[in-house]
Amino acid sequence: MRRRVLTVLLCTLLTGLPAAPVRAAAPPPGAVAPTGDYGWPVPGWPRVARPFDPPESTYGAGHRGVDLVAAPGTAVLAAGSGTVAFAGPLAGRGVVSVLHADGLRTTYEPVTAAVAVGAHVQRGDVLGVLEPGHPGCPAPSCLHWGVRRGAENYLDPLRLLGRWEVRLLPWRG
Repeated sequence: MRRRVLTVLLCTLLTGLPAAPVRAAAPPPGAVAPTGDYGWPVPGWPRVARPFDPPESTYGAGHRGVDLVAAPGTAVLAAGSGTVAFAGPLAGRGVVSVLHADGLRTTYEPVTAAVAVGAHVQRGDVLGVLEPGHPGCPAPSCLHWGVRRGAENYLDPLRLLGRWEVRLLPWRG
């Protein structure tokens, strides 16, 4: 935790963006704690502003990730261990991409990177800080978090957080 706080403070000094505190919030009622190799890419239990909406075709419309509400300057964390494959500006916004040993690649934007290409990161390590704004975000900033297998197979990043409990209720017809 101390390493994360120091990294966030360093990012704040370098970028001039205010840092959000790096502490986990209490989970909302009924929330499922992440299990397995992956966790939330921001501290606490973020609200999903826009869910995953896969395209019907390779180049079709859709939302190839989820938007998570977080304050500008919030630490963006590696969802899982891996190697930084990309860190820098892309199409006018900061992007960080991490390649994981299981063949998945996670992406995070808009982020001011605090890591360099080739760096090995562990789950929970700070990748950078969240920049303000994101198209379609209902808050001052949202983190767009994506995951894909291969070049074109986009997956729902929320599925990385573990198993979800499904409860069927009686139907009264």
